[in-house]
Amino acid sequence: MKYNFKQTKLSKNFQNMITTEDIRLLLSGGEGYNAEFKLSVPSKVKELSEEVCAFANAAGGVLLIGVDDKNNLKGVSIDNTKRSAIQNSIGEITPALHCTLSIVEVDGKQIGVIEVPSGTNKPYVLSGAIYVRLGPNSQKLTTAEQMRDFFQQSGKIYFDEATCNEFDASIDVDAGLLKIFKYAANLTESTPDAQIYKNLKLLTENDKFKNGAVLFFGKQPEVIFENAVVRCVSFKGLDKRYIIDDKSFGGSLYTQYTKAIQWLKEKMNVRYDIEGQGSGPRKEIWEIPETVFKEAIINSLSHRDYYDKGAKIMIELFDDRVEISNPGGLVSAINRADFGKRSHSRNPLIFGLFARMQLVEQVGSGINRMNNLMKEAGLPLPEFSTEGMFTIRLLRLGVTVEETVEKTVEKTVEKTSVECILEAISTNSMVTIKEMMKFSGLSRRGVEYQLNKLKKAGILDRIGGDKGGHWIILDNE
Repeated sequence: MKYNFKQTKLSKNFQNMITTEDIRLLLSGGEGYNAEFKLSVPSKVKELSEEVCAFANAAGGVLLIGVDDKNNLKGVSIDNTKRSAIQNSIGEITPALHCTLSIVEVDGKQIGVIEVPSGTNKPYVLSGAIYVRLGPNSQKLTTAEQMRDFFQQSGKIYFDEATCNEFDASIDVDAGLLKIFKYAANLTESTPDAQIYKNLKLLTENDKFKNGAVLFFGKQPEVIFENAVVRCVSFKGLDKRYIIDDKSFGGSLYTQYTKAIQWLKEKMNVRYDIEGQGSGPRKEIWEIPETVFKEAIINSLSHRDYYDKGAKIMIELFDDRVEISNPGGLVSAINRADFGKRSHSRNPLIFGLFARMQLVEQVGSGINRMNNLMKEAGLPLPEFSTEGMFTIRLLRLGVTVEETVEKTVEKTVEKTSVECILEAISTNSMVTIKEMMKFSGLSRRGVEYQLNKLKKAGILDRIGGDKGGHWIILDNE
């Protein structure tokens, strides 16, 4: 039976009244982009106002008081003095924001509820500071660059928060993905879809789906947003002359993510280890850690500039590297010094939905996690380009390098040993001395002697140590 969105359309009054069932749904899903839990009223009630201000500057949300960090109902007692202090603190937010503290009884426990609308007069300021919601956390903007970026975003509205009038939820929602989402977000399968839309702020005031909700839950969002797809291209060699495979994946963002990962798995070198003794489960070991690809692809889907209608997310596979790029460089709210330490999304609603599915860990940790995984695998750290297009460049493992170098050297057997060494390095900067010995015909001492000569002559340089480092051929022109 198809879900009839029109029959369960939410009235304005219902949207602004949180019920016990809404609270249970929020508890089952945990904290996120639209939900924050507090065990008690903090001694500094301004901490609550900061969360309220952050929700107002994003898509709105619900603040529950009387819930512990394990999502358990504990209850809270809020007397008139505390209630007055909370309301006065919220009243310090400018421009004026209309939201109040209410008490809802759930399973015999009193829970404080502050339901915050998405503000129509952004930015909202508290004590001279702007607070914004990023994934499951609130963040204070502290630099001129961060504030400038926020004002720019507020001026044109986050793409994923804008209304999508073309989407018909009664026929265009991917019901199968909704089931997957409920499971991953710790929601029961019987949770009404309309309740999810309401509590996760997926609808605008006129009950239309937001762009972000269409991209995340739509069957074919690319029909509305033409370039909202992931294009995967495999090349033969080290440049873009010869295309081996070229596929574009549409559908929901989660579908694009899973299909892109599967495409990479089919192209990359993957070996299997049997865990434990005997016939235990097989453990996949990718030449580049799979989690690195997951982080990079979700980063692209969450942070790309969907206002840019002339570009797509690209995954390009070469013999020696993989490059993943998306429209939109580094947002101005993040400067180079903060890169990898802080996060600021162009599409916080989309980012929050990925977080709900447990596909995003600690906000702002993705770059560091990729760096650490590459280092553990003995690979060079990812290379990032952040101007115009945001690009992540990942060098592949030596087993692929060896095959590529061998093919290249077979064609140049007449070359000198030094030329063979340089050919091997130009083919892949991670080539080892052992591989150079094989392709040049020299002993280890002979290879090391030639490398030292090349370095002294200013032709060659080494970046990093023996493990994880790489060679560069210097441009002497």
